[in-house]
Amino acid sequence: MTDDQELEREAKLVRKFKKYFKRSQSDLCEVRGSIIHGRGVYATQDIAPEVEVIEYVGEPINKETSEDRAWDQYAKSEENGDAAVYIFTLDDKWDIDGNVPWNIARLINHSCDPNCEAWTIGQQIFIHSLRDIKEGEELTFDYGFDIECYEDHPCLCGSDHCIGYIVSQEQWPELRAKLAAKP
Repeated sequence: MTDDQELEREAKLVRKFKKYFKRSQSDLCEVRGSIIHGRGVYATQDIAPEVEVIEYVGEPINKETSEDRAWDQYAKSEENGDAAVYIFTLDDKWDIDGNVPWNIARLINHSCDPNCEAWTIGQQIFIHSLRDIKEGEELTFDYGFDIECYEDHPCLCGSDHCIGYIVSQEQWPELRAKLAAKP
């Protein structure tokens, strides 16, 4: 690769990252310390239901790359205690690796009683409010993890409805049965 080609490649990357940075910003929320886990995202003003709060941004990656990065991110989290994986399913072929510092939405914590949900629109993921959210309230959504590895994901949301593990609500009946069957 020539020096000119390398410079053009770097310029394209800078333009791409500037675009992601701009899309990841929102006047509706900010990052603060969270009682749920580490840092969280909080409403900076009252938010009505079904409002687009923020976009979850990052690098689109195929499933094979996603699997490799997920394991790498998980290994790093085991070493430093940070949150584990910021990879978000986009569709059957693609995911978004949101492990970039300007992706504020990656810090939205899970709750068993969420006030937001993720909407996939085309090749983008947006976090929308489910109900009225008061200024200063922590934004949360259901991560929807699969029941197969529920023991790896204890929930700390503190909700009155907390099931104890980060598992999609559709799988709660199955999880309750599994928990009841434990000795």
